[in-house]
Amino acid sequence: MALFVDKVNIRVKAGDGGNGCVSFHREKYVQAGGPDGGDGGKGGDIVFLATERMHTLMDFRYTRSFDAENGQDGLANRRTGKSGADKVIEVPPGTVVKEKETGRVLLDMYEANQRKTLISGGNGGYGNQHFATATRQAPRYAKPGEKRLPVELTLELKSIADVGLVGFPNVGKSTILSVVTSARPKIANYHFTTLTPNLGIVKQGEDSFVLADIPGLVEGASEGVGLGYDFLRHIERTRVLIHVLDISGSEDRDPLEDFDAINLELQAYGDLKNRPMLVAANKMDLPGAEENLARLREKLAGTGIPVFPVSAATRGNFDPLMYATASMLRQLPAAEPFYEEEVGEFVPQDDGFSVEKSDGAYFLSGGLIQRLVESVNFSDEDSLNYFHRALRKWGVIDELRKAGAQEGDSVVIGEMEFDFVE
Repeated sequence: MALFVDKVNIRVKAGDGGNGCVSFHREKYVQAGGPDGGDGGKGGDIVFLATERMHTLMDFRYTRSFDAENGQDGLANRRTGKSGADKVIEVPPGTVVKEKETGRVLLDMYEANQRKTLISGGNGGYGNQHFATATRQAPRYAKPGEKRLPVELTLELKSIADVGLVGFPNVGKSTILSVVTSARPKIANYHFTTLTPNLGIVKQGEDSFVLADIPGLVEGASEGVGLGYDFLRHIERTRVLIHVLDISGSEDRDPLEDFDAINLELQAYGDLKNRPMLVAANKMDLPGAEENLARLREKLAGTGIPVFPVSAATRGNFDPLMYATASMLRQLPAAEPFYEEEVGEFVPQDDGFSVEKSDGAYFLSGGLIQRLVESVNFSDEDSLNYFHRALRKWGVIDELRKAGAQEGDSVVIGEMEFDFVE
């Protein structure tokens, strides 16, 4: 059986924009051609695509790093560099994309064939053709393309199902799924037979809905005990829960105590305690079932939770349960996707800088400084003036003063060193 994987961490990086070109028009009989450096191409985007071809996140166990192509640098004759290709990451429907560090939801790939851009590639830098003016006719500098930082993401698969079967291990959930749908889950008389969520479609008259058999929960599941913690996420999207009880108490457990225990786990995991619920009192064909059913009905009297006695072994009395489930679904609103953060603002790039003093010199570093240095031709007076203006505009000069820099002190950027001038 294929390994079921429903949570993975991956690394993605959108493409960097290409650098602008410094070039001057060269043509026979034209002695002083103007600047004609083209712009850099745009970097590729990181795009997610929900596809029904995939059912688990198993593919990501082998490939965990995804890079979009960088844009190409600009060319002479005002030619723009080629844009980088997008990186399309295919995921199964129901996959939620989160930022690993903060856990915030960035994308919910809720429906099949959805295509969403998570991170836009960097824009290409302007070529020197853009910097020509009446007084500066031969600019010898261009802008670098925008850079993009790699991002660590967490992918979580939350099954798309209308109704979830919940309950302790070995109470008959898988058997019920096989009775009311065409699904054929693995069934055996021992705990934790079901290690993955199984889905099936129930057709009841003109209604149909997706039913999920969730692996058995145990006490403490919401705190990571047993298998339950890993699979509770698969009932987050369900609109109705069917709580399956071994009403006969065939494993020397009290079904009423089981009911309370599972409900406590549901209450401890998000808002599942408010999910509409029906109870399937299973194994009615075994001794002791009638007595326990009477106790259960008395316990739930006045709660509004309906109880349906059924027997998966004899395939008995499931129509009333399925009709009631379909009727309840008709009265409920459709499930909504998880709230997504404003992905338009999710553009990871290093826009900061830092000042550190060491051995009497002041060291400038950071993405902002790096991009500025890349855009400056230090042998060109106009470009050098732009460099000084940018340092003042971005507050770098103020930060150097705060760090204690005085006139004539050494300022170091990478392998370049110059004197601090107010």
